[in-house]
Amino acid sequence: MECEVLTLENKQAGKVNLSDEVFGVDVRRDILQRAVKWQLAKRQSGSHKTKERWEVRGTTGKMYRQKGTGRARHGSRRVSQFVGGGVTFGPRVRSHAHSLPKKVRRLALKCALSSKQTEGKLVVLDAAVLEKPKTKVLATHLLELGWQSALVIDGAQIDNNFRRAVDNLPNIDVIPSQGINVYDILRCDVLVLTKSALGVLEERLK
Repeated sequence: MECEVLTLENKQAGKVNLSDEVFGVDVRRDILQRAVKWQLAKRQSGSHKTKERWEVRGTTGKMYRQKGTGRARHGSRRVSQFVGGGVTFGPRVRSHAHSLPKKVRRLALKCALSSKQTEGKLVVLDAAVLEKPKTKVLATHLLELGWQSALVIDGAQIDNNFRRAVDNLPNIDVIPSQGINVYDILRCDVLVLTKSALGVLEERLK
């Protein structure tokens, strides 16, 4: 399929052919859900923790005699029944990450790219390069293009001026081609691929 190539000045710079193997697959929402869940699970720190009975302060001696008091028998002040006692089956420090087959991850990436192409929200940019790192200049270009929420994917190296200009713009992100992921693609409104990124992605996903 053919797609027009635009410049930052919103001018046409020719056309490019998009691979049907990458941008024309059937969008499977179940695969996208698995990929997003896998990606967000890896981000969780898993540092939540409550103290158990062996970690709280309290006497190790028996509180009162076993029989004859009419009260329930207890051998420790640290149990969960008492205020200040340990928490039973509370959260522990752990990793929330789980595995996902490479084939599923690859298919999810294709589905995410194809969904943007189907919705008409995939844009091919000639080059993401600025002469000076001026946020005002870049904001003017984005206003002309009509991009309010966009993810710009460049080649292996990002232009330093462009990156510095994007840092001050909300809802506009730029990442290298090796950092492309399903969650960021679905989170943005417009997906922008430079010509260099397009070649890398097609070679990687074909």
